[in-house]
Amino acid sequence: MGKWGNWKAGTVGFVCGAIFFSGITFAATSTIKVDFRDIHYYFDGTNKQPPKDLKGFMYKNTTYVPLRFAAESLGKTVKWVDSTSSIYIGAKPEETANPSGLQVFPKDNAWNTDISKYPVHANSKNFIASIGSGLGVHADFGKVWDNSPFGIPYTVVNGDQAKVEVKFTDYGDESDPGPYPIPMNAPIEGGSDSSGDRHVIVVDKDNLMLYELYNARPSGEGWTASSGAKWNLKSNAQRPRNWTSADAAGLPIFPGLVRYDEASSGEINHALRFTVSKTQAGFVFPASHYASSSTDPNLPPMGLRLRLRQDFDVSGYSRTNQAILNALKKYGMIVADNGSSLYLSGAPDPRWDDDDLRNLGKIKGADFEVVDTGKIEK
Repeated sequence: MGKWGNWKAGTVGFVCGAIFFSGITFAATSTIKVDFRDIHYYFDGTNKQPPKDLKGFMYKNTTYVPLRFAAESLGKTVKWVDSTSSIYIGAKPEETANPSGLQVFPKDNAWNTDISKYPVHANSKNFIASIGSGLGVHADFGKVWDNSPFGIPYTVVNGDQAKVEVKFTDYGDESDPGPYPIPMNAPIEGGSDSSGDRHVIVVDKDNLMLYELYNARPSGEGWTASSGAKWNLKSNAQRPRNWTSADAAGLPIFPGLVRYDEASSGEINHALRFTVSKTQAGFVFPASHYASSSTDPNLPPMGLRLRLRQDFDVSGYSRTNQAILNALKKYGMIVADNGSSLYLSGAPDPRWDDDDLRNLGKIKGADFEVVDTGKIEK
C-alpha cells in the first residue's frame, strides 16, 4: 500500500480485507482500528476520486491510500502475482532465462539441441521399463535438506579469481590439471560434512570457463578431489574417449542443472541431468565414459536421452514446473550418473517452493520415451 502524510485522529473499528487493491485479495487475520476520512486526491493538479468502496484511511499517524487507484491515476498498471507474492506497478522487470547473459556452450551443442523431433529409439520401451515405468520424477534439489542447501551448488567468479592447486586422489590420469579458480569457501554439494558426491562447480563468467570437481575437499591453500574437469563454454569439445569428468558419464554437470532463475522465467533452453539406479557398460553421445560392468542391453547407457511425450498435458502444473516439463519435451534429460532412478538434478535456491516441486512426482517413467542420438559405444 502507498503511505502519504501524517495525521492524528480518532479511531473506529475496521477489519482489513480486500478493498484496497480492487481485485488483489489479502487474507485478514486480525482487527485493527483505523480512521476513515474523505480524502481528496490530486494527481498532477487534477482531482480524482476512487470508487466509494475504496476509501483511504489513517493508521498510526500514517495515511494509506488504495494502491490500484493511485497507480492507475498516474498511468501505471498494477498486477498481483500470487505465486511469488509480488506486486508490479508499471512494467515488470525484464525476465530472461539467463539474466547474466552467460553463454553455456554454443547453440549447436548437444545440451542445447532441440530433440523434440528426434526418432524414438528402437529399444525405448525396454530402457524405460528398466529405469522404472511406474516411478515418479524426483526433484533432487530445492531449498534445504538435512541442514544443507538441497541440490548441486555452483559459484560464479570473475576472471581475476585467484587460482589454487588441486590434488587428484583417484582419477588423476583422466583429470584436467590445476590450478582452478575455486574460492576456498566455495559451496560443496551436501555441505562441508557431506558423505555424498561432494561436487564443487565454479563458472568463470569473464573467460567463459567451467571448472568441476568430484569428491572435493579444501586442503591447505587448495583442494583435493577424486576427479576434475575444465570446460570451455565457447567450444563443443568433448572429453577424450573413456575419460570420466566430475560425473560418471564424462559430461559437464552445470549445463544440465535446473536453475531457479531459468525455471521462474518460464523457459529453460537446455537438456537436464538425471540419474538412474543401474546402467550398462556403455555410453552414447554426448557421454564419453561408463561406470558399470553389466552387459544387459536393456539397461540405459550413460548419455541416454529421455524425452517427455509431446502429448503429456502440462497445463495443471505451476509456471515454474511447466518450464521444467517443457524443457523435458524439447531438450530431454540425459543419464549422467548412477543413483536413484529419475532423480532430476538442480541447484539449491531459497526461492524454490519445495511443495510445488514435489508435484513433479506425478510424472512417471512411462510418460517418457527414449530418443535415438547415436550408437552405444563400449
